[in-house]
Formats: sequence, structure tokens, C-alpha cells
Amino acid sequence: MIVTKRHSLRIAAVGALAAATVALAGTAAMADTAAPAPSAPVAQTVAAKAAITAKPSVNSVKAWQLFRVTGTTTGLKAGAKVTLQQKQGSKWVTLPASSPITHSGSYSLGVKLGIKGKNQLRIVSGSTASPVFNVTVR
Repeated sequence: MIVTKRHSLRIAAVGALAAATVALAGTAAMADTAAPAPSAPVAQTVAAKAAITAKPSVNSVKAWQLFRVTGTTTGLKAGAKVTLQQKQGSKWVTLPASSPITHSGSYSLGVKLGIKGKNQLRIVSGSTASPVFNVTVR
């Protein structure tokens, strides 16, 4: 059998790859068996439950008079939008008033209401909602 130089290089390369594979497999097996199980419970960080507060700048306004709703959030990302909702009958209707959450977790949005009487309002972001607050439009 004649062995050429090219053939011998192939055999050497395959041998080197096989040796490296065996070495890596042995190292992985040693790492699995060498790590002891922790004896004390590991503390896990618990994400803060999402919450929104809301406070209107006034309790009573004239129809279409501008007022502000301000508040803070916890557990929500900065840049996420908070939106105003109004209770109309038995449904919550989203109004065209929204604002991004700042990096400190606060927000402020301008609101104009036209439905006269006591308006039930809340601020929402995703599935998180603030407690209901009232503003009377006269």
C-alpha cells in the first residue's frame, strides 16, 4: 500500500480532531460531576408587581377644559405608554390621551373631557390599571 503525503495529512487531521473531541468530552464530564450541589437555598429576585397611581389636577372642570393627570408606575418599563380610559355605561373606553413612562416611572398627560356629569376614569398600561378616580364635568 502506497501512502501519499496528502493522504498522511488527512489521517493526521482526523486524528487531531478525534483527540480534541475526546478531550472536550472528558472536560465536560468532569465539570458535571465536580460541581457540588448548593446546600443553602439560593435567593431569587422577585420582579415588582406592576402598579399605577393616578391623580387629577382638579376634581371639577368645564366641558373641554384642559386638566392634567399625573402619577407614578412600578414594575413597568420606561417608554411604555399609559393611556386614559373612561367608563361609559358598563364598558371602559380608551380615550385619545396617552403619555410615555419616564425613566423614573412617572407620567403626566393632558386631558379634555366633554361628557357632562361625573366621569369615572383610570390609567392603564397593558393589563395594569390604576384605581378609578372621578372628575366632574359641568
